[in-house]
Amino acid sequence: MKGDVKATTPEATASSEAVRREFSPGLAGVPAARSSISFVNGETGLLEYRGIRIEELAEHSSFLETTYLLLYDRLPDQTELDRFTSDVTQHRRIKYRITDLIKCLPEQGHPMDALQAAVAALGMFYPARHVLDPQVQYWSAVRLIAKMPTIVAAYHRLRRGDEQVQPRDDLDHAGNFLYMLTETVPDPLIAKMLDTCLILHAEHTMNASTFSGMVTASTLADPYTVVSSAIGTLKGPLHGGAAQETVDMLEEIGSVDHVRPYIMQRLAAKQKLMGFGHRIYKVKDPRAIILQKLAQRLLAESWRSPLYKLAEEVERVGEELLAGKGIHANVDFYSGVLYKTMGLDEDFFTCVFAMARVSGWLAHWLEQIKDNKLFRPDQIYDGPHGRGYVPIERRPGGRG
Repeated sequence: MKGDVKATTPEATASSEAVRREFSPGLAGVPAARSSISFVNGETGLLEYRGIRIEELAEHSSFLETTYLLLYDRLPDQTELDRFTSDVTQHRRIKYRITDLIKCLPEQGHPMDALQAAVAALGMFYPARHVLDPQVQYWSAVRLIAKMPTIVAAYHRLRRGDEQVQPRDDLDHAGNFLYMLTETVPDPLIAKMLDTCLILHAEHTMNASTFSGMVTASTLADPYTVVSSAIGTLKGPLHGGAAQETVDMLEEIGSVDHVRPYIMQRLAAKQKLMGFGHRIYKVKDPRAIILQKLAQRLLAESWRSPLYKLAEEVERVGEELLAGKGIHANVDFYSGVLYKTMGLDEDFFTCVFAMARVSGWLAHWLEQIKDNKLFRPDQIYDGPHGRGYVPIERRPGGRG
């Protein structure tokens, strides 16, 4: 029968292929891996790391303990945690040539570019080609977790013409980072809050930067290259940077009286309300709930935060106008307010995100290479066939 005759022309074959295969732009909703690292239920606002709710970790854990959980699928005992903490602490310092590299970068450059360049360079000082070796895996993870805050703090100071501040071994992970920024031991409350922020940003299932790192990992590239590629992806405005944009928005609004007119104007122009909406969550982001409580605690402890009351009113009006569409405050809405209160420069907010998310990236790296398969997606070709080569003198605009 004629209907059973197979297509023989390239055009017919391409058309038939397009019918057979479903196209999903950006791989939206396409499962690309199996993972036991984190879980999200966007309908109920549930986020778990290795099966433990984020609320429990934020209240009881520390960033380094949570990192260990993400990397090794269990909470460490005291001996394991002490060793891991000690190893991270002892590897905070960076080579002077890494500092020299940072000094050579333009002062007006974005901190994420500086972080990506320095992390990529780390791989030259600590070769890690044998990625299946458990020792290489462990020490690479330790170095990346330990050194990224030092790199961020160094660029923060060096671009201002100040000297780099060396790490202090007697301070915890978050406290040491804040110390390297200012050369002042931070208030314990502020250090604890930053540590909690790092926990909240440490992991969030399959997102753009995690996928980017996994694709790189699947080639068996070294972990410094893996993390560098993830940092580059996080820098894109459609992924990272929302906390900075939220603070910019709040400062543009200026006062509580301007909130409603500003939001109404943006919505009428079909513009996004920064810090609102999430691809997964249809309720308020559970991390935003925790961050809002941290901001409230800062106010209760007499820390001045001129943006918080403004943020609270923006959320109230935003909820009134957008909640019916499943759009609520996300993790970036209050994190920027907290970072601003801590004295961090706005263009460094995404770097702090990266300092936390390196834990999740590394966990996915370890999971990927355990049973590795090279990521090699296919495509649906929709271009022409059978075009002939035309000599240049016979092309439109030619001088033949």
